[in-house]
Amino acid sequence: MPGPLSHIAHAMLPSKKMIGAYVMPDRIRSGKDQNAEPIRAKHPQESSHKRVERASGNLVQARNLVVEYETALGRGSRVVALQDFSLDVREGEFLTIVGPSGCGKSTLLSVMAGLVTPTAGEVVIDGEPVKGPSPKWAMVFQDYGLMPWRTVESNVRFGLEMRRQLDDRAVESVRRYIRMVGLSGFEHAYPRELSGGMRQRVGLARALVIEPEILLMDEPFAAVDLITRELMQDEISRIIAATRRTVVFVTHSVDEAIILGDRLVVVSARPGRVKCIFQIDLPRPRSERTLRSTREFVSLREQIWGELSAEAELRPEEGRG
Repeated sequence: MPGPLSHIAHAMLPSKKMIGAYVMPDRIRSGKDQNAEPIRAKHPQESSHKRVERASGNLVQARNLVVEYETALGRGSRVVALQDFSLDVREGEFLTIVGPSGCGKSTLLSVMAGLVTPTAGEVVIDGEPVKGPSPKWAMVFQDYGLMPWRTVESNVRFGLEMRRQLDDRAVESVRRYIRMVGLSGFEHAYPRELSGGMRQRVGLARALVIEPEILLMDEPFAAVDLITRELMQDEISRIIAATRRTVVFVTHSVDEAIILGDRLVVVSARPGRVKCIFQIDLPRPRSERTLRSTREFVSLREQIWGELSAEAELRPEEGRG
């Protein structure tokens, strides 16, 4: 079967799609530069397989990342998505990332997931350089990636099937995460019978059931309506608090980034770099409905929008997100 099956396989598990020598996720491949391929470093560092001593408290370390793509416009036509991009993600934190369209946010997640090979630099997770997908992390995409011929329970179970972990403990884990995302009673429903928000909950449960250390989330609520989005924000906050996962969350919504994040990263216009990082000290649990009118929220939102507005003025055209 094409489509959803291959999408889920490379999103969560060691299976992957290849274009030449490069791993390309559907979300990047479906943009304007459909035939673009990341350009490899001319002199890759073979020694990067060695374990790296990680800084205290930092689970993920992105160091001097460069990602360049050769576009479909012709040989020698290149787009630099990320340039000298460095960022630490602390163990157990919820890190949100915002930036202008085309600044490389989604590309960054794909590099962290091992789905895209950087032209230069590296990502180190728990002391090990990222060389490809791993059970240590899972990626949640905007477009669900559910298999329409499978039920909710079967979709959630898919990752465990690929890892051949279908013992009694795995069966109970599937049930537990279905309950956790609020889908009890819908175990035997098919995706066509679910709302957009419910489908996204299935995708979240599918990622959580393999019990990754890190969740990489690429605008997971962008396709749902505003009410569902706010409810899903509440749900993900509750679930992450219960599971204590480390989360890197890309969004175009400043409000969402503030509500969910422990820290908020503003990325510059393309080529993407870390422009600034905001510490979000608002008390938890948070809700957009109760926080949006507070002085602290409004002040923080204005500061972040000021940084983003300056970047949008510098680089108005769109590209890779």
